[in-house]
Formats: sequence, structure tokens, C-alpha cells
Amino acid sequence: MKVLIVKTSSMGDVIHTFPAVEDASHKRPDVFFDWCVEEAFAGIVALHPAIGTIHTVAIRRWRKNLFDRSTWRQAAHLRHSLRDCHYDLVIDAQGLLKSAVVAKQAAAPIAGFDRSSAREPKAALFYDHRYGVPRDLHAIERTRRLFGLALGYEPDLSKLDSGITPPSGHGAEIDGKTAFLLHGTSREDKKWPAEDWIATARLLVERGMIPVTTWSNEREKMVAEAIAGAVPQTVLVPKSSLSAVAAIIGRSTLVIGADTGLTHLASAFGLPTVAVFLATEPGLTGPRGPYASTLLAAPGAQVTPAEVMAEAERLMERRTFGYTSAHKN
Repeated sequence: MKVLIVKTSSMGDVIHTFPAVEDASHKRPDVFFDWCVEEAFAGIVALHPAIGTIHTVAIRRWRKNLFDRSTWRQAAHLRHSLRDCHYDLVIDAQGLLKSAVVAKQAAAPIAGFDRSSAREPKAALFYDHRYGVPRDLHAIERTRRLFGLALGYEPDLSKLDSGITPPSGHGAEIDGKTAFLLHGTSREDKKWPAEDWIATARLLVERGMIPVTTWSNEREKMVAEAIAGAVPQTVLVPKSSLSAVAAIIGRSTLVIGADTGLTHLASAFGLPTVAVFLATEPGLTGPRGPYASTLLAAPGAQVTPAEVMAEAERLMERRTFGYTSAHKN
């Protein structure tokens, strides 16, 4: 049975789909999965060994160039590629109008959330098979339930396994116990102040760890350079490909991150991961993993470097002794 997964973005949403793929790989070994995703995240999808062909879309770019002839050529190429694969089923795991439109291009039966469950209820009009999944569940559990309903099995929700491992042969090799500081995020109100990242880097050095950080744009570069300038032991990784950064993260002892996709990736790798949430509620979309924890700023207060370091030490100790930790708000 050939199944196409449609989950185009964002990085965190893509990573949240991996446990469902892992469930299905064990429960339905007769199913072969392909995936349709935004071009920027194709390398992330490739981390799961059960995924065959990866089809890419560029919806964000296409929207900005609707009247460009190349946009229509690329969209037509996608439609032909999807139909040439002759899928038995498409699972729209996103539940948006844009993902439903993409799913429709495959000309195969589509399974997705019903009107009361989809993020955009009108998306359900495109589906041949509609399933109700409570919206007050974490995104990972919602997707696992959807895959189980669409493919006819009951997921074991007492276990959580993303089924991915870090890419090898990419990125800088750093000797010693490293702590990757993921300070970059898309919104200003999600950003922990640079002075807090610097203070955290100092605490890490005091504990014999090597802070590591990087950047993807000029504003992030300023923060990364500020951390490295204030704490000379910090390894500053130049702007790198997503696969290279993922490889370095995968070799880290600890990851401390803002509300960003790479923080979700670290937790999916099973690394001790402390997520610092300042402006968003992590309950339904926060990082989940065997050693992941989220510190949420209380109203009118801030998460302190000391609190982050204490949580990091707790998670590393639990991993050392083989325990698993529950998600913490």
C-alpha cells in the first residue's frame, strides 16, 4: 500500500508527525510512505528511514509570485509527480485548506480530520475519509490517532518514539560535553534576552560544558557573537545548512532552546532538551521527548538562567540513570 503524507510546514509540525510514522511502520509494515513538504524542510523529513520519495512544494514562495510562469510550471510538475506515483491513500496530517489542496493533486482518496477536528474546518470538504480527534490533545497525539484511524490500528500512546537519528558526516566535530544554545526564533516576543543566554553560557562553562551556538540571519548573528564574545569558551558555528546544524545538535550532550523548530528536533532525537517559552503556550505544541522539558514564563515574570540550568542538570541526571521525564510546563 502506497501512502502519501501531506504535512508541508512548519518544522515543528513536521517533527511532530514522526511518531505517527513510527507507529505505522511497526503496526502496518505493508505500508510504504512518501511525503509532500515545503522545500526548506525536505532534509528534516529525510531523517526518518520509513520515508521514500519526498515531494517538495514552495507555497510561501509561490504565493508571492502567483503570476510568474515558473510558479505555474513548478505547480504542474508537482501535480504530475504526485499522480505518477499512483497512491492508494493520502493522509492530510495538517488540516488546512492549503494542505488539502496539495493533497487533492495526487488524485487519490484523502484521509484527514473531520470538520470539528481540523484546524481549518473547510479543509474537511476535500477529504474522502474524515476522522474525529479531540482538539485539546497535543499535536503529536492527534496525529498518531489520525494515522491509526486512517490505517486501521491502535497506537500505543504509552510510548513515544520519533524513529529518527541525527545525520552523520555533517557539521563541525567538537570534543567534550557540548550544550547547544538555540537562541534564534521567528518572533521577537519569543526571544530570551541575550544577557540571559550569556549568563547561561557562563553557568555551563562553570560545570565543565562547552556552549555551542550558531545563527541563520544577521539579527541572530549579533546575539551569537555577543554570547561568544562574553564567554570565549563558546564555539560559534558559522551559518550552516539545516542538515549540518542538525548533525551538531544530534551530537550534543544538552540542548537549550527558544520556541523554535530545532528545539523540537533536539527533543525528537531524545536529547536532554530545555525549551524556554516566553510568549506561547506549550501545552498542545511544545517539545515532547523522553528527556524534554519546557519552562514557561509566568505572567509578569521571566525564566532565569539559574532555573534553566537547574532543569538541564535534572534532565541530564535522569538520562544518565536511564529514567524518562514527563513534559513539564
